[in-house]
Amino acid sequence: MKETSRRIQWLVWTSLFLTIVAIACAFVASELRKQAASGISLPMLSPLPDFTLTNQNGQPVTLADLRGQVWIADIIFTSCAGPCPVMTKQMSELQTALPAGSVTKLVTLTTHPDVDTPEVLKRYGQRFKADFSRWMFLTGSKQQIARLARDGLKLVTEEKKPEERTAPEDLFIHSTLFVIVDKQGRLRASFENEDPHLKKKVIGAVRQLLREDERKK
Repeated sequence: MKETSRRIQWLVWTSLFLTIVAIACAFVASELRKQAASGISLPMLSPLPDFTLTNQNGQPVTLADLRGQVWIADIIFTSCAGPCPVMTKQMSELQTALPAGSVTKLVTLTTHPDVDTPEVLKRYGQRFKADFSRWMFLTGSKQQIARLARDGLKLVTEEKKPEERTAPEDLFIHSTLFVIVDKQGRLRASFENEDPHLKKKVIGAVRQLLREDERKK
């Protein structure tokens, strides 16, 4: 009888142990699947320098104005016939996909401030159904734009020499990246516009940064 009782106890404890192990493994597997699905790493890459640029309404925009908000940025010029219209369409799709009511902004910089005045940028934004309460188009001096784009957002922009141009609108070489800035004004991620999972990754990064701030409260 004693041996039978011990055997039953052993079976019960073994079953309980295996159940606990199974639950723990399921939890770990679930977390790994979530991480694998997101594929997002968001190190703190660099703080942005202070800046003052001008939006499509002719109003000044500073780094302080964007603090407390996660934002997505890219760089284009309105007469571009290459990747710029594609990128702006992708930004428009991100505008639609962003969580409703999220404190997230979209920021498009121009590489060509001599032509891309606030009025030109506003008309360009309207072509892509920009909600100007969420999506701003910024211009300024070449030095101001370069300081934010190159030094802060790590977006390359270089004017082509006349002899290198293949068409009248072939004016600049520039990054085709979308970059993410957190609420503290720090660059956190960049995604190539040709990434087939661009929208999923950008939205995932935005949500991750929003959750990151919630966890700190």
